[in-house]
Order: sequence, then C-alpha cells, then structure tokens
Amino acid sequence: MDFINAYSPDHLTFLLEGFWVTLKVAFISIILSFIIGGIFGILRYAKIPVISQIAAVIVETIRNLPLLLIIFFTYFALPEIGLKLEIVPAAIVALTVFESAMISEIIRSGLNSIEKGQMEAARSSGLSYVQALRYVILPQALRRMVPPMVSQFISLLKDTSLAVVISLPELMHHGQIIYAQNINYFVPILLLVAIMYFVVNYTLSILARRLELKQG
Repeated sequence: MDFINAYSPDHLTFLLEGFWVTLKVAFISIILSFIIGGIFGILRYAKIPVISQIAAVIVETIRNLPLLLIIFFTYFALPEIGLKLEIVPAAIVALTVFESAMISEIIRSGLNSIEKGQMEAARSSGLSYVQALRYVILPQALRRMVPPMVSQFISLLKDTSLAVVISLPELMHHGQIIYAQNINYFVPILLLVAIMYFVVNYTLSILARRLELKQG
C-alpha cells in the first residue's frame, strides 16, 4: 500500500472533481425526483378515477425494477428509439425516474397518515379539495415526510456510484482510474472514497435523526 503517492495533489484534485460530479448529479436528481414524485404521490392520494390507477401502475412498476437496469435502459436502449443522452444527463434521468417512484410512495404515505377527519373538517369549513390539501393536509404531512425523504436522498447519493457502469465521471469512477495505475493505490483510494461518502451521508443521517426527534 502506497498512501503517500496515492494521495498526491493530482490524485486528490481528480477525486474532488469526481466528487463534484457526484454531488451535482445527486442534487439535480433530488430536485427533479421531489417534483415528479410529489405529483405522482398526490395523484395517488387523490384517488382520481383512471389517472390515480395509471400513476399507481407506473410507480409500482418502477419501484420493483433494479436501478442498474434503469440506468442501462436510459443510456443504451433509449438511443434505439432515437433518444440519445450524454452520460451525465442519462444518469440524472435514470436516478430521477427511480427516485421519483420512491419519493411518491413517501409522499402518499405521509398524506395518508393524516387523519381523514382533517380533510372533512377543512371541506366543511368551505375550502375546496385542492385548498384543503394545500393549506391543511400538506403542511402537516410534510413534517412527517422529511425524515424518510432525507434517508431516501442519502440512498440516492450512494446510488450515483452505480452509474459507473456507463462511465459517469463521478467519485467511484475517478477512484477506479487512479488505482488502475498502480495496485498499491487500491486500498488507500478506496479508503478515501469511503471516507468522502461517509462524511456527506453521515451528516445527512444526523440531520434526518434530528428532524425525526423534532417530530416525536
């Protein structure tokens, strides 16, 4: 094991470049999956004839597919039907599709956790269904959704490493390039990569626990 040369300034800079790609892909995917997952979660909660059933089928189908398969499909299969994506957009699309399904279930469960009497009381006070959902149900549900959402976003950050199969230039991919130069770099680089993931994910875990305690 060669820690000194493995941690050279060039190698550290290269790893940080990969880590930046990891954070960027994760951040964009989190924003998009929250929006799309929110729409699907509300559609399922609202039980709109036909539309809610279609949303449920889509969500359950995606939730029961491995993320790796979705990544492969996005990057290799979509070009066959004329939709070719570069590596970074393909990774973002795949992660967004998968995480949207997970987030939609969290949102649906959060909405369902609010007592039905709350909706009935809001409607009886003269609010429309949409107004009751927006001003009464959602604010309460969102507080309960935050801890599981943070946990899901932690999973998303770790899942970016799966995009190494399409050569996404993220942290794990850059780590592989470095230790491929010298087998003595293998353990030092993997150790540093693990520490970098741990620091970010552990920070988010602490945040999730504190939010959960506040809700308790």
